[in-house]
Parts: sequence; structure tokens; C-alpha cells
Amino acid sequence: MTDKNAPDPADTPPAGSGPAKADAATPVPAQAIRAIPVRHPWRWVSAVVVLGLLAMLGLAFANAKIQWSDVPEYLFNDRIMTGVLNTVKITVYSFVLGVVLGVVLAVMKLSKNPVVSLFANGYIWLFRGTPVLLQLLIWYNLALIFPVLNLGPIYKDEMTEVMTPFLAALLGLGLNQAAYMAEIVRSGIQSVDEGQTEAAHALGMSSGRTMRRIVLPQAMRVIVPPTGNQFIDLLKTSSLAMVITYPELIYVAKSISTGTLNVMEMYFVAAIWYLALTTVFSIVQFYVERHFAKGSVRNLPPTPWQKVKANLRTPPRLLGTRSPR
Repeated sequence: MTDKNAPDPADTPPAGSGPAKADAATPVPAQAIRAIPVRHPWRWVSAVVVLGLLAMLGLAFANAKIQWSDVPEYLFNDRIMTGVLNTVKITVYSFVLGVVLGVVLAVMKLSKNPVVSLFANGYIWLFRGTPVLLQLLIWYNLALIFPVLNLGPIYKDEMTEVMTPFLAALLGLGLNQAAYMAEIVRSGIQSVDEGQTEAAHALGMSSGRTMRRIVLPQAMRVIVPPTGNQFIDLLKTSSLAMVITYPELIYVAKSISTGTLNVMEMYFVAAIWYLALTTVFSIVQFYVERHFAKGSVRNLPPTPWQKVKANLRTPPRLLGTRSPR
């Protein structure tokens, strides 16, 4: 017999319905996410180690037998300033000679004339394969090979009178610089698409005009960065000219220390001036690179002052979180 009081199957709620389904549909309030910064204990350890080493180094120099008062006293000495000017002068003149000759050698190396290309390759091989110091000594002692410089009706004089320390330094540094600049310019020229040259020739432009007007301006963005590094390296390499008695910065500093016996103090003076000069020329290099990057990048790299202003405007963020895009 069936129970009359049993519920009708149609009235029975399906499985999964009822209070359980209602609870599942009820939205659960979201809990606040607590960001826990990532811990970097080794950063603190490395910072403490570096600060400890710097403190030990500073303490060592503080207790050393150095007359620190001589450093500011000779920093703007007349003889030191003459050495600084001579250093800048020989660097600029040698660099100009190296750049001009390097461009010529790069074009010669890329020439289809085998004799011209072979000469450029031989020049680069010779000057890159011998030390700069050796080249300076050879130029300075050239009178041992050619006692008289005889150019016929144009010029004739004793080689010892012609080959002064300045000229020997100019030739030794400039001709060596040309070998490296030739490779830098060559790589910059080859970075320009050949279609640019073909298009210029199709318009009736000569090879020389195509090189001056089309190829070299586009190659500058590749040439400028290593060229700036070469200039700064040449500024420091010019100190080798002291061996041929050219009165550059280190030669003058050493001459002063010979009479006053403050050797380390004068070397510190020279180091300060080299740091100042390289800093100034590095800033110039940055702006020159930024200028030639206008045609190749959409957003120019920010200047140091723009970086400072951007950091001042940026609000502080929680350590371990990402900055908003």
C-alpha cells in the first residue's frame, strides 16, 4: 500500500537545490590583500661589507704619511694648469688627425681597388699590432735613421729640430688612433643598408657625394658611441708622451714632486684632473649620442636632469611590489 501522506515526486526539489544552492549563490565578501614585501637580507650584508671596506680604505689613507694640504695647494698651480692644457691640446689634435685619417682609411679599405684596400689593411695591421709607447719612441728618435729632413726645394732641416716632443706625440698618438678609427668608421658604413647607396646612384649621385650625403650621416649613430670612448681613452693614453719629455700633466706633476718630494700628493692632483676631464667629456659624449639618436629612436634617452626630476616626482612604492605602468 502506498502512503497517502508521502510527498508527490513532482513536489520534491531536485538535488543540489534548496538552501545549499542559495548559499552557493550568495556573494562572498572579498578580503583585503595584504602585500608582504620580499625580504632581501643579502642586500644588507653586501652593503655592510662594502661600507666596511670603504671605511678601512679611508682609515688607511687617513693614517698614511701624506700631506693632504699639498693637494689643494697644487691643484691650480700654474705649472699644473699648463700640463692640463697641454694634455687637452695633444688629445684634441691627435684625435682630429685620427678621425680624418681614419675616415679616409675606412673608405680605402672598402674600395674595390685591390692596391688601395691592401694599403689600408696593412696600415691598420701595423699600427694596431705595435704598442703606442713603442711608436712614440720611434718617432721621437727618427733622427737616428734620417738625420736630415730633405723635401727638396720645399723644406730642409735637421730632424732633431723638426721632430719636437709635441710633433712626435702628435704623430705617435694620431696615427695610432687612425687605425682604430678606421675600423669604427668601416663598421658604421657597413651598418647602412646597401639599398641607400643604390637609390642614391639611381638618382645620379656620385660615389663620393653618396658617401658624404647619404651613408656617413646615417652611420653616425653607430660611429659616435665608440668614437667617444676612443677620445676618452686617448685622453688617458696621452700620458705616455711623458717618456719623450712632452710636458703633459703627469710629466709636470712628476717634475714638481722631484723638487718638493711630495710624490703621492702630486699624483693625486693629476688623478683629480684626469677624473674631472673625463667627466666633462663623458657628458659631452652623452649629448652628442643623444643628438644623433634622433632619427633612429622614438623616445630619446632622458638627460641626467630629467632623470632627477622623474625620481623626485615618482611616489615611493612598497618594497617588493611593481611600479604601475
